[in-house]
Amino acid sequence: MNRYPRDFRGHGPNPPDAAWPGGAKIAISIVLNYEEGGENCLLHGDAQSEAFLSDIAGAAQWPGQRHWNMESIYDYGARAGFWRLHRLFVEKSIPVTIYGVTSALARNPEQVAAMKAAGWEIASHGLKWVEHREMPAEEEARQIAEAFRLHEEVVGEPPLGWYTGRCSMNTVRLTAETQRLAWISDTYDDDLPWWLEVGDHDQLVIPYTLEANDMRFATAPGYITGEQFFQYLKDSFDTLYAEGQDGRAKMFSIGLHNRLIGRPGKFAGLKRFLDYAQGHEGVWFPRRIDIARHWAAVHPPKRIERPSQMTRERFVERFGSVFEHSPWIAERAFDLELGPAHDSAAGLHSALARVFRSAGRDERLGVLKAHPDLAGKLAAAKRLTAESTAEQASAALDALTDDERAAFQRLNADYVAKHGFPFIIAVRDNTKASILAAFAERIGNDTETEFATACRQVERIAELRLKDQLP
Repeated sequence: MNRYPRDFRGHGPNPPDAAWPGGAKIAISIVLNYEEGGENCLLHGDAQSEAFLSDIAGAAQWPGQRHWNMESIYDYGARAGFWRLHRLFVEKSIPVTIYGVTSALARNPEQVAAMKAAGWEIASHGLKWVEHREMPAEEEARQIAEAFRLHEEVVGEPPLGWYTGRCSMNTVRLTAETQRLAWISDTYDDDLPWWLEVGDHDQLVIPYTLEANDMRFATAPGYITGEQFFQYLKDSFDTLYAEGQDGRAKMFSIGLHNRLIGRPGKFAGLKRFLDYAQGHEGVWFPRRIDIARHWAAVHPPKRIERPSQMTRERFVERFGSVFEHSPWIAERAFDLELGPAHDSAAGLHSALARVFRSAGRDERLGVLKAHPDLAGKLAAAKRLTAESTAEQASAALDALTDDERAAFQRLNADYVAKHGFPFIIAVRDNTKASILAAFAERIGNDTETEFATACRQVERIAELRLKDQLP
C-alpha cells in the first residue's frame, strides 16, 4: 500500500471543546527543563563537550575536551537560576512540570527535593541531554528503559510523562510502546492534546513548543531582552484567551530553562507575563499530568475504522458504492498515496474525486448512466440502492402525487433523449420544488454544460454519502 504517515488533519476544522475545569478559557502549561548535569561532557562519559542552548555565541562541541565556560553556564542554571524560578512559582502558587533529564536529576538532589516539596510534576527528559537522531532504535529503547529505572530510584516514583527533545524518528513510537506513560510531548503539532494509536495502545500526546520558549534567547532569530519574551508570551496569551472566550479553549505551553530564563534580565520578562496572565479570569495553570487526566476523562480515545489502514477488499466493500455502481473508483483510489488526512469524509472524498476527474469521458459517462432517474421506474419498483432510496426520500420523492410523478417521468424522458444520461442532482441539497425548477432550467442547456454539471453533482452526492460514514 502507498501510505503517507504524517497527519495534516489533526482535530480537523471543528476541534473539540477542551472543557477545562471551572470553565477556564485557557490552560497554561509551564515547563521547566532540568538539563544541568545531563548534558554532553567528558565527565559524563561523552566524547565531546556540549554546544546547545547557552549564551556562548557560535558554540561548538570540543571533541575530547571539557569546555569550562559551557559547564559553568549549565552550572549557573542549577546553582542560581533554578532557585530564582522556584521562588517565583512557589510565591505565585503556579505548579510546573519538570522535564527532568534523569542523569541530571541524580546529580541535583536538593533541587529534586524542592520540586517534590512544591508538588511539581517530574516528567522524564530522557536519560541524557544528547542528540538521538542517529541512535539505533535498540540503543534508544535501552536508554528509555534505563531512564525509567533511574528516575524511579532518584525521584521515588516512575515518570508519567516524557519529552526527549533532541529526538529521533523512533522516539515517539518507542516511548508510546512502553505503555507506561500518561502523556508524551515530542510533537509541536497542535494547540490541544490528541490520541496516537500505536498498535492496540492509545497514547495521549500533549504537544510542546519551541517558539514560546526561552531557548530563543540562545538561537537566531530570537529574543534579546526580557521585554521581547514578555511581549511574545502576551500576544500568544491574548490570541488563545480570545479563542477561549469564543468557546474554543486551547492549551498554551511555555518552555523554560534554568540557565536561560533564570538570568535576571530574562527572568523579568517571565515574571511580568505571569503577573499579566494571573490578572485575567478563567486562567488555569495545570501540570501536564493534570491536562492528561482531564483529557482522558473528558475526551477518551475513540477509534474508527480508518480508510488508510483498510485492506483493498474492505476499502472497496465499504466505499465502492459511494459513486453509484462504480466500484472501480474505490479500487483505483486505494492505490493513491493515502494517509491520516484521508480518514475523514473530506479527505477520502478528495481521493475518490481525483480518480473520477482523471478518468476518461466514457468512464465518467458510465458513472452518470449508473445513476437512476429521479422518481423513475426503479424507484417505483423499489430497486434503487439503499443510498439512492434514502436520498430520494429526503426530498419526498417517494411520496409524489400522480401529477408530480407524471411530470418527473416526462422530464426524465426529455432530458435523457437530449443529453444521453439521466438528470443528476444532489437531492439532499434540495426540495421537491427546487429539484423540479432545476430540471426545467437545466434541460435547456447544451450537453457539454450538462455533462460538467452532472459530474459536479455526482461528486457532491458522493461527498454527502461519505459524511454519513466518516468524521
